[in-house]
Amino acid sequence: MSKNSTHCKVDPVPAASSTRVRGRRATRPSGDDREAAILRTLEDMLEQRPFAEISVDDLAKGAGLSRPTFYFYFASKDAVLVRLFARAITASAAEQRQPPGTVTEHPQQAWHDGIFAFFDSLRPHRAVVLAGVAAMATNAELRQMWSTYMTGWIDYTAALITTERVRGAAPETIPAHDLATALNLMNERVLLAAQGSQRPTLPEQAATEALAHIWIASIYGGTTASV
Repeated sequence: MSKNSTHCKVDPVPAASSTRVRGRRATRPSGDDREAAILRTLEDMLEQRPFAEISVDDLAKGAGLSRPTFYFYFASKDAVLVRLFARAITASAAEQRQPPGTVTEHPQQAWHDGIFAFFDSLRPHRAVVLAGVAAMATNAELRQMWSTYMTGWIDYTAALITTERVRGAAPETIPAHDLATALNLMNERVLLAAQGSQRPTLPEQAATEALAHIWIASIYGGTTASV
């Protein structure tokens, strides 16, 4: 009887130990946590130094991981930049574009707000965008992403210009898509200069005001250029 009683007291010990082990394992970072740590590390580092000066070892160490563990999630540091760049421009695109009807209500204010939206959409991830654009010369995936992003803005702008022409508010001058392409590429160039370290440039507020003036004059001015 005494032996049975002693045995009953010992049995719960392994179960309690197993519970403690399971609890410790549950606190280990998940794969998503590790991937997020790598992405966060690169974005933070890009605020301090150029992408070319950041190594895989830097990213692994900053994320609290070993180099082999880093390669389990990303094939290279370029792959990390591609993921960050895609996330930045995807999050910034559609929600920044106003419905076509808003232009007809207050045309000049709508275009003015649209210019600011273009800048605002990329500002939260400025360092990532600048690093991605700088790396396009050697990274076809980044080039394609940016091309798709800019094409979306161009098509959207062309549709708005066409709407204004159909309702008689803007004159028929050069093709709407050609005008939209030129205006958006101008935006791109001024944006990168204003948010980067290029010279000459304009402060961001002055740049957006100047761009808005050019856009409104180009769309509503009614002058056809001759060669």
